[in-house]
Amino acid sequence: MIVSKTKFLLATFLVFIVSFIKAQDTPKPATIQVDLAKKTIEPLKPIWAWFGYDEANYTYLKDGKKLLSELAALSRVPVYVRCHNLLTTGDGKPALKWSSTNAYTEDAKGHPIYNWKIVDSIFDTYIQRGMKPLAQIGFMPEALSVKPESDSFEITPDKQKVYHYTGWNYPPRSYEKFAELVYQWVKHCVERYGKNEVESWYWELWNEPDISYWKGTTEEYIKLYDYASDAAKRALPNIRIGGPETTNPGGDHAGTFLKTFLEHVVNGKNYATGKKGAPLDFITFHAKGQPEVIHDTVWMNMGIQLRNIDKGFQIVSSFTALKNLPIIIGESDPEGCAACPADIYKNNDYRNGTLYSSYTAASFARLYDMAKNRGVNLLGAVTWAFEFENQPWFRGFRDLATNGVDKPVLNVFRMFGLMKGNSVPVIANAAHNYVSVRDSSVRGKNPDVNGLAAASDHSASVMVWNYHDKNDLSVPATPVTIFVKGLPTKKVLVTHYRIDQEHSNSYTAWKKMGSPQNPSNEQIAILAKAGQLQLLGSPQWVAIKNGDTTIRFDLPRQGVSLIKMSW
Repeated sequence: MIVSKTKFLLATFLVFIVSFIKAQDTPKPATIQVDLAKKTIEPLKPIWAWFGYDEANYTYLKDGKKLLSELAALSRVPVYVRCHNLLTTGDGKPALKWSSTNAYTEDAKGHPIYNWKIVDSIFDTYIQRGMKPLAQIGFMPEALSVKPESDSFEITPDKQKVYHYTGWNYPPRSYEKFAELVYQWVKHCVERYGKNEVESWYWELWNEPDISYWKGTTEEYIKLYDYASDAAKRALPNIRIGGPETTNPGGDHAGTFLKTFLEHVVNGKNYATGKKGAPLDFITFHAKGQPEVIHDTVWMNMGIQLRNIDKGFQIVSSFTALKNLPIIIGESDPEGCAACPADIYKNNDYRNGTLYSSYTAASFARLYDMAKNRGVNLLGAVTWAFEFENQPWFRGFRDLATNGVDKPVLNVFRMFGLMKGNSVPVIANAAHNYVSVRDSSVRGKNPDVNGLAAASDHSASVMVWNYHDKNDLSVPATPVTIFVKGLPTKKVLVTHYRIDQEHSNSYTAWKKMGSPQNPSNEQIAILAKAGQLQLLGSPQWVAIKNGDTTIRFDLPRQGVSLIKMSW
């Protein structure tokens, strides 16, 4: 009897312990409150509709064209595209982080020879799809470089030895000749695409001139900007030109470079005209995060990226004459090397799955609050991710698609594209506010379960994410309840889109196939379907009482949902 009683007490104790542990592991229920009556007068600006990549020659290849068509289709507004090496000397063959157009050469007497064939094929591809260039003036043609030696070999991020012409990252031997190149290029674009079209583009000088992309001094970059912007304005007075596309403003050198450039724009003596200041229509800089591997698990660090963005906003806002200019974050990403594959760089082992997609949703949403706090005009944030032609399946590049099959992160942009109207405040009990994420990222016990909302006259949408820096998908899903108020109708059609391990996820579908590197046509068709944005159940009509409704669902860790209501 005593033994039986002891066993009973022990069993009861074990049940209590297990229940206690499960209670500790059960995520805190999350509530999202959205009052449509508090819709702001500000449209939800499509800051996400900007993309870029190193390898410009991928633009007009098979998978490049396919992806650009998809990017154009997901957005109600024109998508802007930025790429490198539009003036670089070479044979037009892409390699990782490398491209060329051979737009400028010289004859034996030093006379310019302009060849716009490859540049035109790149811009044509955009224009045919209703997209627009963020046209980068760079890099230095070999014939103009102060150090034009060639026959140089460089090691690409996948450890391959590739032939590169050198001299592309040096100042010109003649600033006047470089200016004439810019003048002729802009003039050619106006003749080919029309004045109104080219005036709707953005033009910039160079990329990351504070590091090895520019072998000259800060002052030499400023001189180049003066000559380039003057030439561009002479060719097209209403052209929109900007810079300086520096790296993380939180770094001492990058921050100083950005401030020095802006100070020159306001008060400096123009190298090309001799007048005070320089034309500047928008301001650009980059911001990257820094994932790391801790005990064989990837941890993101969103806070580093947000602090760099905030520092850039702070620098711009310190110039009274410039603080209202549009800001374009020319590269806005979780880390710094799109062409560095995860099979070599293990900290990049987040790119194929839902950690990348949830990071994207959570980080973009914070930019609205940060820009408002600093009183600056954020126009766009360029996602530096495209595709890598003829590479192994799901190798772990920072790309939006692999071999023509879309990855989960692309579906976040499809969700953004479905959101229309003005922004609506969101109150969330399980959210980390932007200050907390900026200063500390999301590294504690509780995830960031938060939302972004918009509404128009006949629809409303709420994006919700369950994000944590740690790539741990074993955590139970979080129960989410969305309380919507202020609906001006008696019933709404509710459509629920979802990205998680089972929805809008070609990567998990590929792994279930056994990770084939030579999938059959039938398998490719399955993967292509899995890569599209998918519904969580069928759309449903829901009755509305007194303008209110409640929507409940479970959201897995690193999952993203978009709830769209139409009436």
